[in-house]
Amino acid sequence: MDDSSRPDHLAFTIDLTLEEARRRAEVLAALGPDWDPVAALRSEEAAHRLLYSGLDAEQERTFAMLVEAGVLPGRDAGDAASH
Repeated sequence: MDDSSRPDHLAFTIDLTLEEARRRAEVLAALGPDWDPVAALRSEEAAHRLLYSGLDAEQERTFAMLVEAGVLPGRDAGDAASH
């Protein structure tokens, strides 16, 4: 938005790069040295498989419809970037 033609407005910007770096450092510090991102991802994938296992026929159709629509990842989607 260009407000340069309006004398009653002052345009300014804020660089949040330093704040974002600090926030990320705080998150990693809070997770602690024992946090294993690979193990966390494997646990999430196992939970996803368990959540959508044992569906009846109607639930399977609904699941397939949601996957087709892009609402849910497929059972073998791999990583989040693939959908």
